[in-house]
Amino acid sequence: MDARTTDLNLLLVFDAMFRHRQVTKAGESLGLSQPAMSAAINRLRSLMDDPLFVRSGSSMVPTPRAEALGPEVRQIVQAIENAILKPKTFDPSLSERSFSLLAPDIAEVNFLPNLLSALASSAPLISVKTFGLPREVAAEALESGAVDLAIGYFPDLRRGGFFQQRLFKSKHVCICRKDHPGIGDALTIEQFCMLEHAVVTPGGREHVFEQFLKAKGIQRRVKVHISHFMSLLPIIERSDLIATIPRDLAELLVLHGDLRYVETPMESPVIDVLLIWHQRFQKDPAHAWLRQTIFNLFGR
Repeated sequence: MDARTTDLNLLLVFDAMFRHRQVTKAGESLGLSQPAMSAAINRLRSLMDDPLFVRSGSSMVPTPRAEALGPEVRQIVQAIENAILKPKTFDPSLSERSFSLLAPDIAEVNFLPNLLSALASSAPLISVKTFGLPREVAAEALESGAVDLAIGYFPDLRRGGFFQQRLFKSKHVCICRKDHPGIGDALTIEQFCMLEHAVVTPGGREHVFEQFLKAKGIQRRVKVHISHFMSLLPIIERSDLIATIPRDLAELLVLHGDLRYVETPMESPVIDVLLIWHQRFQKDPAHAWLRQTIFNLFGR
């Protein structure tokens, strides 16, 4: 007997016959007609070179060969049903899984506090790791499973093989210190170009707003380039510099610093803040639970 050429569905036929001891009942349990079940039993007999089940009154009783095989076949069938065919479930209250998130500093500050608070009550044993990776290796990290989810603005990840879910849209605004001497309730384009700016280039790359200004031919006075958005808080708070950042980050910085924000004097670009994951995790119950949890917290 060669497993490569054997119809393993015959194991189900054997198991049904061993349990029901009647051709009709065994066939009904498998959704097979009586003739189809009889044909399958005959194939089993030929394969095993043994009658396997013989008539005794109204029942089909197993031969010694079938008696010996019965418990082993039942174990195999149960393993297939439980380990392969049974839908996987995920209980966050009991899980000790660790999830990895690709999140720049802006996303860490924006999302982690509320996410950790939610996990503390519904999934106390689950842990979270965040990574800030260069954009050129982000896709590989998601594909390999080194990172479960990316959360934030990742234009380079909009490609085949990835799923995405929008959390919200965020436009750009200008932040400054509360008592900035040169800015009132609104900002003109002339003021915008004359004031000194702090510019964030995450990962050494231009942010979407810098690309927007270049496309529009708008020039301004850049005093300092920095790598992290969160560094803006002390810099802006202690100077007359301004910075243009997504509104959701500006709202957060205003809560924690002596800052305010005003609308940009031009129609600034709007960015999509997304959850992004690789298709290999689309059907994973634990992964789906985490995505839904994050969307419930931050989607709008």
